[in-house]
Amino acid sequence: MKNRAVYMQGTNNMVFKDVAVPELSPKDVLIKIDTVGICGSDVHYYQHGKIGDFVVNGDFILGHECAGEVVQVGSEVENLVVGDRVCLEPGKTCGKCEFCKEGKYNLCPDVEFFATPPYHGVLQNYVKHPEDMCFKLPDNVSNMEGALVEPLAVGLHATSIGDVKLGDTVVIFGTGCIGLVTLLSCKARGASNIIVVDVLENRLKMAEKLGATSVINAKETDVIKEIESLTGGKGANVVIDTAGAEITVKQTVDVVKRGGIIVLVGMTPNDEVSFNFMKLMGKEGEVRTIFRYRNLYPVAINAIASGSINVKQIVSHEYDFEHTKEAFDFVVNNASEVVKAVIKID
Repeated sequence: MKNRAVYMQGTNNMVFKDVAVPELSPKDVLIKIDTVGICGSDVHYYQHGKIGDFVVNGDFILGHECAGEVVQVGSEVENLVVGDRVCLEPGKTCGKCEFCKEGKYNLCPDVEFFATPPYHGVLQNYVKHPEDMCFKLPDNVSNMEGALVEPLAVGLHATSIGDVKLGDTVVIFGTGCIGLVTLLSCKARGASNIIVVDVLENRLKMAEKLGATSVINAKETDVIKEIESLTGGKGANVVIDTAGAEITVKQTVDVVKRGGIIVLVGMTPNDEVSFNFMKLMGKEGEVRTIFRYRNLYPVAINAIASGSINVKQIVSHEYDFEHTKEAFDFVVNNASEVVKAVIKID
């Protein structure tokens, strides 16, 4: 059994290396990775070598959105067998802290998360992972869809925290992968008016295809005035920022309805941004935030399997393992063409 991994070596560079096949603990399973999604965080590490306080030191394996096949099980594994196809929830938490015990394990301070330094990611043939963080895929859910469960969980968490309801008007800033899965989640929750804002025309067209009722190109249109027009001057029940741009964070308060909710998902380049809290207070609006997701993999898998959410539509580019560097370079240099790229390992 040979295990090859692709490492980022410095910024904008990658090399392949042979690595050891992981040895299993009793409750672990060994997964032969089939499909890996390229996430915005992976691209950011590849370009800049860090995200905030998380700094890449030395050669580093990227990738955390993945699915594959169980090829070996630990001695105490009870619910998975060799041959099961699974998607992996990338965080391994302590299970003992107050957050884990409350069910808010995404807030565990000791989480070991794939492709977040110092923990290597999944761009390799084989990885081990705890059985309870591996979720079996139904026969009608492909490995590619399984790899997209991770970003979909973010969108589901954002709409849950934002309490998106049947009949709501929602504004989504950003049409990257997370913006689009948030759109799919809003649609599945029954939002009747979904307004999507971005500057990339190809992604706005994808948003329309996925069910956005209105799209706004911020390069060409006054966003605030257009949303006022589309909502009869009332604003949106829920505003979700997935863009992580300083200007979009500021605009959330301008377009949220009185008594509405703002959900911040995207991370801004600078830790501190100016924000009109007096305007928010005048509307008695709320600002809520999310960090990853929790307890949502089964929900996401069921939504895909039932046809409630068609997540595979967002994949625009597919590469084989040998061309991982080319895939990353293409994503970096062709944002106007790429919606979502995936790597086929197997």
